[in-house]
Amino acid sequence: MTQVTEPSTKEFLAFAKPDLGQEEIDEVVDTLRSGWLTGGPKVAAFEEAIREVAGADYAVALSSCTAGLHLALLALEIGPGDEVITTPLTFAATVNVILHAGATPVLADVNDDDHNISLDDVAARITDKTKAIIPMHYGGQPCDMDGLVALAEQRELRIVEDAAHALGASYKERPIGALTDASVFSFYPIKPITTGQGGMLTTNNEDLADRVRLLSLHGLSKNAWNRYTEKGSAEYQVLAPGFNYAMTDIQAAIGIHQARKIAAFQTRRAAIAALYDELFAALEEVRTPTVHPAIDHAWHLYPIRLHPDRLTIDRAQFIEELRDRGIGTSVHFIPINLHPYYIEHLGMKPGDFPIAEGIYESLISLPIYPRMTDGDVERVADAVREIAANARR
Repeated sequence: MTQVTEPSTKEFLAFAKPDLGQEEIDEVVDTLRSGWLTGGPKVAAFEEAIREVAGADYAVALSSCTAGLHLALLALEIGPGDEVITTPLTFAATVNVILHAGATPVLADVNDDDHNISLDDVAARITDKTKAIIPMHYGGQPCDMDGLVALAEQRELRIVEDAAHALGASYKERPIGALTDASVFSFYPIKPITTGQGGMLTTNNEDLADRVRLLSLHGLSKNAWNRYTEKGSAEYQVLAPGFNYAMTDIQAAIGIHQARKIAAFQTRRAAIAALYDELFAALEEVRTPTVHPAIDHAWHLYPIRLHPDRLTIDRAQFIEELRDRGIGTSVHFIPINLHPYYIEHLGMKPGDFPIAEGIYESLISLPIYPRMTDGDVERVADAVREIAANARR
């Protein structure tokens, strides 16, 4: 884990960086030397590590979070004629997997405080065709899971959690990963832990886990480990038209050690968030994240919102000013209904989701990752305060 020391230079501070150590390097080298590069013993070990973090009975390693969301819908037999409700304030993958399954995405607006999907709007959009809900734990803060589960049970709906941001988070002392039909995590380089690319589906449903595993390997009755080891058999059967969505042992080799660091990573992210809160406490031009009680936040993101009525510059100019000061940022997310494809093909339009769109217009994600020092955090906060002061109405 990186020591919390002062930065030595004023070089560009990236929006996010993975925290990789010698352990990950040595494990990858061991994998390369083993000659077993595809899914094998390292994948199995990584699955077990994430299963424990998520508190789930089963875990299936996959090539991406997108793959996991797609396969979860297929395993739940959701397809043409079905509707799936999700949030507009998410990455395109959350909606695209619904389309890939042949179902119809239906968006529900979000809460203004935590940016998570609004249960009231979800309830208002349920029809006889609705089969599932895909909530996304925005920034690593869990949604209202008790409310979602109660609504789903009442209306006989399935829940597949887009937990790309939420590994290590918990809701009322219960880890995200075993509260619904399935949860799917991302291991993209900027996520809570990384395998370079990759994802993991966790569930307490054995049949669902088995189906996802089958579909992730071309629908084959046996994976490579079962076919090519000394006790394996070359015979197999194709049981379904599956996909090439499996994780490799090279990726899992990184993930094994990343999983062991998740608690330390989360502690550091929480400390950075607390320091940001402290440094922005008196800054009236900026709104800091709302955190609900009874949850443990993964702090994948630290999103601030500008008060445009108190500034003479807009969000784009504010980001440019930060870049000029060597600070990398991002915006999470451009609402789904503002993208050309969904406007053209799904009939969405600007103005459909006023809360999500209002959030987006003033939103900036600041750097928050374990390799940041306290000095880095102070540098970011100083830049935000300086820009706000210079642009104050």
